Amino acid sequence: MIRHLLTVAGASLSGTPWNTYPRPQMRRENWLCLNGPWQFGTNRETEEEIQVPFCPESLLSGIRRDFKKESVFYYRRHFEVEKPGKEERVLLHFGAVDQAAEVFVNSFYVGHHEGGYLPFEFDVTEYLQEGENEIFLEVTDALDHKLPWGKQKKKRGGMWYTPVSGIWQTVWLEKVPKEYIRSLQISAGLNWVRIRAEGVKDGLVTLEDSDACYPLEDGQVRIEFDHPINWTPATPYLYCFTVESGADRVSSYFALRELSVRTINGKKRLCLNGEPYFFNGLLDQGYFSDGIYTPADPSCYEADILAMKSLGFNTLRKHIKIEPEQFYYDCDRLGMVVFQDMVNNGDYHFLRESGLPVVNLTKLKDERMNPDAVTRQNFFEAMKQTVLHLKNHPCICYWTIFNEGWGQFCADKAYDFMLKLDKSRFIDATSGWFHQTKSDVDSLHIYFKPLHPGSEDKPQVLSEFGGYVWKDAEHSANPKETYGYKILESREELAKALRKLYSEELVPLAEEGLCAAIYTQVSDVEDETNGMLTYDRKVLKVRPEELAEFGPLLQEAVRK
Repeated sequence: MIRHLLTVAGASLSGTPWNTYPRPQMRRENWLCLNGPWQFGTNRETEEEIQVPFCPESLLSGIRRDFKKESVFYYRRHFEVEKPGKEERVLLHFGAVDQAAEVFVNSFYVGHHEGGYLPFEFDVTEYLQEGENEIFLEVTDALDHKLPWGKQKKKRGGMWYTPVSGIWQTVWLEKVPKEYIRSLQISAGLNWVRIRAEGVKDGLVTLEDSDACYPLEDGQVRIEFDHPINWTPATPYLYCFTVESGADRVSSYFALRELSVRTINGKKRLCLNGEPYFFNGLLDQGYFSDGIYTPADPSCYEADILAMKSLGFNTLRKHIKIEPEQFYYDCDRLGMVVFQDMVNNGDYHFLRESGLPVVNLTKLKDERMNPDAVTRQNFFEAMKQTVLHLKNHPCICYWTIFNEGWGQFCADKAYDFMLKLDKSRFIDATSGWFHQTKSDVDSLHIYFKPLHPGSEDKPQVLSEFGGYVWKDAEHSANPKETYGYKILESREELAKALRKLYSEELVPLAEEGLCAAIYTQVSDVEDETNGMLTYDRKVLKVRPEELAEFGPLLQEAVRK
């Protein structure tokens, strides 16, 4: 049994949790947060109170219980709202519900969603009544491996973690005009941006800093800049704008930046805005000791990002999880690159995915791996929806399709599919092993051995390494179990070992051609105590002055 430790934000939680507009890249004024107390249960009577958006397994939910046998959960919430006018619509939004949800409003069935990691919405205008209304959810979460499931396991331990059931992101209502902007599609380069407003044909785009206005033609506009300010982690400049169409108005932002692969001094380099750039990163699994998938407050993301920037890092590999949009907005505005993983589905096979790589047997063809047709179809659909959901965020520079063979099948086909969805970012088809033919990078995971480059004629990426452990017992979730890749006895030993690793192995590799390195990891997670931060985020194990110098050294190395 692990300990559910309170974070500082969790200890000071009051009022309606996560009462901030959930969609930073498409803001409207007229909305209602439905987080806070709901009725919850494993039968339709919904006998307990739960704090949404925290999952029932978490401390912050007020439930904090493992559900070993139960797989169906019920939620109920009453709210008051004015009945919309004839020219208005009301949308009911869910940030994420794991895994499948049937939604009812005032006993009327309004829709179904499966997946667990992506937002969905229903037009509930016709079901609302003046005064009090009721939302009722029936959620099924049997950890169906045909759907995305990430690192959740009923029998948690080691690198597998406590499952997350039900609602785990914000629930909210939004009032819109009858004709409204459904979504924004943004693409950009070094000196241009193209904005497309889905659902409308006419309108006006206004850049806030300059008050320059541009008409939408057939729902889109292209804007060019004579003196562009390009986005980098050091200078994360965002252009803010509004789109107005009829009675609808939304505010958003974009950044101007470009990613490319170039051969420089005989080495293939990942480039940002035309210059070789070293992506100095950490694995970020997005787990919190009191909320599990959901931090106590949106500000927790900013705290993590700034803590990692203080150590000299410029990249987070968002590992096997899709966060609320607040995380990506904070990375956009604070200057943190994101390498975004797809969330795995399909079955995990220990012998194949963990055993064979230990003895360097990684040359496997994957056409017959994970052959179930429904699982494959679900993976491609989730990949498509993930990219459509997140591609407007400039911080995302890199997509990872498969990790260490988990759920892997037909990686070359998946690469082609991803390329059709987004040609503007780097694509890592197979992070770790079981490389096929197509990928933008040669992506290696190295633990227990000296760091070394791969053998493929592609930009070299060390997409996982390190994992050094120093366990702060007071701030660890599991006093009995320790999981990591090198055990150190003190904070000072950890700092010394990290300095040695970066100075003697990583910087020389960057000079030889390494383009990116992802150290494991941002924070401890349950049994794992190999984080830069403890699981409760109360202790930063390494001081900035002990590690931050390697950020500039790695940038110098790739420019030699």
